[in-house]
Amino acid sequence: MEVYLIRHGIAEERQDGLDHPERQLTKEGRKKTEKVAQRLKELQIGFDLVLTSPYARAQQTAQILTQVGLCPNVEICEYLAPDGNFGQWLENWWQRQEFGDNWRLALVGHEPDLSRWTEILVWGETKDHIVLKKAGMIGVEVPTTGSPVGRSQMFWLTPPRLLL
Repeated sequence: MEVYLIRHGIAEERQDGLDHPERQLTKEGRKKTEKVAQRLKELQIGFDLVLTSPYARAQQTAQILTQVGLCPNVEICEYLAPDGNFGQWLENWWQRQEFGDNWRLALVGHEPDLSRWTEILVWGETKDHIVLKKAGMIGVEVPTTGSPVGRSQMFWLTPPRLLL
């Protein structure tokens, strides 16, 4: 099974140094994310399901993936909000799902969470070595049985500039 971790596109600046759930994609962020999504479609990358953070910029990114035709189904997942708990996601969502070997799941969220989740899947721990750019994507092949922690393999790490 393949899991794609996708960082939201370029968003409005933080106000007063604080992150706000309602921050939107900028015009440039929307345009760049649309180009990345189009390129993924050209490469015949599609998803069976997209899970997205409840934050506006992530939801807008997920909507773009849907509008381009990469996935018919998008669900909001609270665990993908900033500082989401990976262990709880594994226990409460992942472990309860049944996936086939050819399934493709996209997770749209935030940094540094997506990079850290990748590191946990691949190495079983965070090392803060992986960095995911805005509108960038990481692909990880995960086993469909048992825990994926430390048993997965990263096969894709792409900054958006390589897809434009």
